[in-house]
Amino acid sequence: MMTKTTLPVVLLAALAVATAGCDSTGGPSKERWATTENTNVELDLDKVNEAYKAAEGPEDFERRVNEIYQGSEVISVAVQDLDAKTQVVTGFFDKNGDGGVQDPEKVFTIRRDVSGEGAAQLQTTGFGPYAYYHSPVMSLASGMLLGAMVSSALRPSYMPVYTQPYTTPPNRMTDLRSHRDTYRASNPSSVNNSKASQTGRRYNNAGGSRFGSGRSGAGSRFGVRRGERSRKPERLVA
Repeated sequence: MMTKTTLPVVLLAALAVATAGCDSTGGPSKERWATTENTNVELDLDKVNEAYKAAEGPEDFERRVNEIYQGSEVISVAVQDLDAKTQVVTGFFDKNGDGGVQDPEKVFTIRRDVSGEGAAQLQTTGFGPYAYYHSPVMSLASGMLLGAMVSSALRPSYMPVYTQPYTTPPNRMTDLRSHRDTYRASNPSSVNNSKASQTGRRYNNAGGSRFGSGRSGAGSRFGVRRGERSRKPERLVA
């Protein structure tokens, strides 16, 4: 049997549990849905592939990538030559500012392999909100319009430059952000102001939602129509 002195304590504990899920306005708390980074921003990885092909070097590539990215964060770049034939380029959010790549920070990787004399192949993979993206293997060859970062690897005398990896210096991130702000101001059409997908996939696809026709009033097929709700049911007479 519960005594009179313990009853208020129990009620207070129950009230604390009930209010833990509410915010200061009295509504449901949104804290459980809070995120620490923007994961619904569009990044066109097809354009990133083209930027890599055209880049003159890592600094040029990271500048181009941040022009493509629609968010406020800066994407850092790591470039490493694994051997004379293989180069791996990683885009990442340098969250702790140490200039190193951690797996949770990865945005994409580009792997370039020299496949023969004057020929190479390229493949890009997305991570995190862009993990849906896996490009086909793309062929590169001498004579194509390529920047020095790629075309130099197709020369017979090529020696790998980035056996010691290049990574975006943390103190360069301010310059990259400033450059991107200037670029966006000069090229307002480069900024996609449409609603972002919660999965990071491309959005604004034709055809509307997968789960309906996209018309409003989706519930009108069920129950009584709005204009008929005041009509009373009639008894059928045999």
